[in-house]
Amino acid sequence: MIGLFGTLNLAASALQAQMTGVEVSGQNLANVNTTGYSRQSVNITTSSDIDTADGQEGTGVQATIQQAVSSLLNSQIQNQNSVSGYWAGQQSALQGAQDGLNEYLNSSSSSSSSSSSGTSENSTGLATQLSGLFDAFQGVATSPTSTSARQTLVSQGQSLATMFNQVSAQLSSLNTSLNTTVSQGVTSANQLLTNIAGLNKQISTAQFSGGSTDDLNDEREQDLENLGTLANFTTSTDANGSVNVSIGGQSLITGDQVDDTLQSYSGTNGNQYVETVTGGVPLTLTGGSIQGTIDARDGTLATLQSGMDNLAGTLISQVNSIYSSGYSTTGSTGANFFNGTTAGSISVNSALTNNPSLVQASGSATASGDNSVALQLANLASTNETALGGQTFTASYTQTVGAMGDDLQTANNQVTSQASVSQMLATQRSSVSGVSVDEEMTNLMSFQKAYEASSELVQTVEAMMETTIQMKTG
Repeated sequence: MIGLFGTLNLAASALQAQMTGVEVSGQNLANVNTTGYSRQSVNITTSSDIDTADGQEGTGVQATIQQAVSSLLNSQIQNQNSVSGYWAGQQSALQGAQDGLNEYLNSSSSSSSSSSSGTSENSTGLATQLSGLFDAFQGVATSPTSTSARQTLVSQGQSLATMFNQVSAQLSSLNTSLNTTVSQGVTSANQLLTNIAGLNKQISTAQFSGGSTDDLNDEREQDLENLGTLANFTTSTDANGSVNVSIGGQSLITGDQVDDTLQSYSGTNGNQYVETVTGGVPLTLTGGSIQGTIDARDGTLATLQSGMDNLAGTLISQVNSIYSSGYSTTGSTGANFFNGTTAGSISVNSALTNNPSLVQASGSATASGDNSVALQLANLASTNETALGGQTFTASYTQTVGAMGDDLQTANNQVTSQASVSQMLATQRSSVSGVSVDEEMTNLMSFQKAYEASSELVQTVEAMMETTIQMKTG
């Protein structure tokens, strides 16, 4: 028999086990609203039996703490964060273009743009200014000797040129901002890599010494999920609990060592891209907000800038080719109406600003009422231009702006869709790792009752020991 002392030890183990249960339930309840916390549970098992003269007898219980974690769900959430981060990066960049250009781009010219990007009609937008230019040419053709019609044409040309300049400046400013976003994303990723390597060291040390790693595991998981939002990565786990991380096929963390870090660098076009610091290997990221930002910048927004430059350049070229052959009311000829070659450099010939009589609208040096050149210029509104893919100026503009609206709509839809997937995975993980207040309160009462019963056992054994002692000394 284990005797009174053995029974006392049995009761003590029961007290300790139930106390552990109370502590764990308390920990769970305290962290019920803690982001990333994984529920802990107590696994109470029978201690090893011992052989006695009466056969094997129990020695009480032992308690171990387990963390409710699904490695599969954690991995899925990390990957899903990369997809969500990518589309969020795209959405943010394209939303920035919409917000910055809404003042200048007239969505009424494109049903696709207005429906997908939510841009409101703007009577002073670029589409309106473009139509206004051809209307002004028509006004001069209708009244070729009218000074006011010529002044209106010059003013309209200046308004259009200014609008092109502002669009180009906004896109250039947005491009600079997105490059900064890429650099900031790289800095954040490096900080997370450092954190993960440091947590690997703490986890392996605690695991070696037999300490708890639960909270450290939760903290590392949060860092991994945050890293996934910035860039897609792959992992492997060592026997000591360390997680190794690779991005773009390049090893960045092995155990508690940071093998390499990331840095942004300027490409041949002046934009920021990502490479490893030590290896100097350019990385093509497959997900995360950094790559989403890069793709939006180099894709949709670069296409928009190119489209604006092509539209402005073609307008300059076609207007000047007709206009330069015309004659002003003073008989002058050969001058251009527009200067520049792109949306950022287009401007109206400064000589016309203070002297609209120099507008070359006539096809004859002597016929002041001739309107043939002005009429040709007005007809450009309906001319299909080869340089614009066989489209008119307005149709080309509509396609260019509409494409941005369509891409923003795609990004919006993807962000919404990914949010649903993320919520589904979060719900699944919560069912495994989340804390239920009702369940923990039930556990708490159960451990409390068991603790009280074990305490009664201790008191009973203590009374029996006192009786035994009195019998010996009586």
